[in-house]
Amino acid sequence: MRYISTRGGVEPISFSEAVMMGLATDGGLLLPETIPSVDADTLKRWAGLSFQELAVEVMLSYVGDDIDREELTGLIERSYASFAHEEITPLVKVGDMHILELFHGPTAAFKDVALQFLGNLFELLLERNGGRLNILGATSGDTGSAAIYGVRGQKLIDIFILHPHQRVSPIQERQMTTVLDDNVHNIAIKGTFDDGQSIVKQLFNDLEFKDEYSLGAVNSINWARILAQVVYYFYAWGRVTEGNPKRRLTFSVPTGNFGDIFAGYIAKRMGLPVEQLVLATNRNDILSRFVNSGVYEALDVHHTVSPSMDIQISSNFERYLYYLMDEDAAKVRELMEGMARDGRMEVSEEKQQRVRKLFQARAVGETETLEQIRATYRYSKYILDPHTAVGVKAAEGIPGAVCLATAHPAKFGDAVKQAIGVEAEPPPSLQGLMEKETRCALLDADGDVIKNFMQQTLADR
Repeated sequence: MRYISTRGGVEPISFSEAVMMGLATDGGLLLPETIPSVDADTLKRWAGLSFQELAVEVMLSYVGDDIDREELTGLIERSYASFAHEEITPLVKVGDMHILELFHGPTAAFKDVALQFLGNLFELLLERNGGRLNILGATSGDTGSAAIYGVRGQKLIDIFILHPHQRVSPIQERQMTTVLDDNVHNIAIKGTFDDGQSIVKQLFNDLEFKDEYSLGAVNSINWARILAQVVYYFYAWGRVTEGNPKRRLTFSVPTGNFGDIFAGYIAKRMGLPVEQLVLATNRNDILSRFVNSGVYEALDVHHTVSPSMDIQISSNFERYLYYLMDEDAAKVRELMEGMARDGRMEVSEEKQQRVRKLFQARAVGETETLEQIRATYRYSKYILDPHTAVGVKAAEGIPGAVCLATAHPAKFGDAVKQAIGVEAEPPPSLQGLMEKETRCALLDADGDVIKNFMQQTLADR
């Protein structure tokens, strides 16, 4: 399996090279040259596998000759050993839908599914090939802590995580800043998540700096993260349908950066029987506006009770755009350059129809989000976090839908208490965080400032 860029400027590279490159050197995102297909017999067989066994089967064709089955099996076993539930991503029936709980990892968020794997993958590749890695990432709340927990204490890796100052939940902030390992460097920027994401892309596009400091990516611009997330779509389908290839499911996905729902899109392209993907956003609705109008346009970022989706520029949208443009890299490059210049792009009516054939989209407001938490608790005693509540509300009227639960409700105690009057009981991994020592630098949202901080920090190491 070889990997190419959405913008066509990278010669095909191996899986290992794609993982270490992160953002493509031409500014695009990396994708496999071909998407493996899965037939009905394989679907039936996969439906009876454990999560770990399924992960091996799903990932094997994507890693090519870089990692053999035995090595991949060991990597996956290590990655999910820290999860608190034996099923890794269990399904819970709530009313007439299924909730796919993705929050049983060490930081109680869905990002753990991918980032525990990616952290171990980085370690494997570095030990095999030598060298060091300096990870640079931006977070709207959960990616940062999941990435930090994936690589904390590793001798060959330093990690720098940017988060928007006072725009993540108190628990999310403490999960990052209470990790005091020498290789962990937290930076609060005076700006939004989009500012942080822009800085990350700026520094990755500074090829001299990227090469000199061996930058690595943990944001969902790294293909390995998408790959790990594909697994739980197959897992959920197998558990709900018991392997009946005639059963098609609709998945509702709360999303801001398009990575989680793009993994569902890849699963469908592989042959998973998906009826529709419900794209659920909060009032930061660039993605839902695109699905419903064909216009992709960045507006102001609004702070909400579901802060991990407070995003206006969605990194993984470019990957979907590549397929929507029939794998025409030159057209993708033209559209992305226009987006950078004008702050908007628009696709044809024919393309809009293709989008709406698979995706249904809904933006859910603050009042609706809190009411959904309240209503679900009232009839089932099940507590939704505000992001999952957005997904549940967006799937209203679709019986049997599977909604992805992206975080444990205890991570957003204020919103939950506002909705139902009590906070969710925190899992052991979240207890005592507010009393721990913290370490974090507060810096301007400026690429040169972040670059200088990284250089100075690494010089002092």
